[in-house]
Amino acid sequence: MKQKLVILILIFIQNIVFAQSNFSENPLDAVFETKDSKNFWDAFDKMEKSKGNPFTEYMEKGSPGVKAFTENRIINADSLYIVVKKRKADYELSRNVLNGISTKEKRIRAIYSALKYWYPKAKFPPIYFVYGRFNSGGTSAPEGIVIGTEKLQNLDGISGLIAHELIHYQQNITGKDMLLKWCLMEGGADFIGELVSGELINKVEYKYGEENQDKLCREFVTRLKKTDYQDWLYGTSKKDDRPNDLGYWIGYKITESYFNKQKDKQKAIEEILNIKDPMEFLKQSGFLDVYIQEYLKAIKENYGEFYK
Repeated sequence: MKQKLVILILIFIQNIVFAQSNFSENPLDAVFETKDSKNFWDAFDKMEKSKGNPFTEYMEKGSPGVKAFTENRIINADSLYIVVKKRKADYELSRNVLNGISTKEKRIRAIYSALKYWYPKAKFPPIYFVYGRFNSGGTSAPEGIVIGTEKLQNLDGISGLIAHELIHYQQNITGKDMLLKWCLMEGGADFIGELVSGELINKVEYKYGEENQDKLCREFVTRLKKTDYQDWLYGTSKKDDRPNDLGYWIGYKITESYFNKQKDKQKAIEEILNIKDPMEFLKQSGFLDVYIQEYLKAIKENYGEFYK
């Protein structure tokens, strides 16, 4: 229950705080902050000689990205120290991973510029490369986009990840809380993120979704109005062989269908980022119509009532 509450709070923050963040509107102003990486390795190299916890200094010197990564991820210097001591070899794999970050900066600025074309109101947060406890590859926070650098063994896919988190900053999705709403948040971020970057970041989920579309769509229509997201987002019950986060895939498919139906594509992007009624958006997309009609016939419910 505590984990569910944390996730719901993060979703609330994304839609209330991120959309109002006072960041630059110029895509060329993208900030790449890597000083936390240097501070982390300074602390790491002091572990054998230090009598105290060298990561206390890492936390104290930390950028806003470290501050954002502390709650629910790093927790505190002692928690970090315990994990680093246990997984020293794993951390070492990322020691030089940011050496090539300059080669990615042009690519990421191009992605920012592409978003500016599709959504002129876009704002561009700083990107912080920090070290945590191997429990998060990245997140969006009021301070900026935060990347868990310890989980990177190379920079493959980093552009797509940043693109996804960038879209969360632009989203202001309202309406009744339900599984559909949360899937539209994540799937919409994947869809627009791919549009501006050319990269799809959840390939395993999407492959499974495409191979099992009928079964999954039939299940989803029975669940989409509920507030329980198990088996679709942030974990599974292990009832079958599905991967985590299939909600990203179904949200993407609904968003894609909506986008393809619109004549004014730029307007469509604005509407995807600012969904006011998830059920109406689903209806306009038409993606699940066949499955919804099949489901309603089975339970003898009225089509109009379903969308209320």
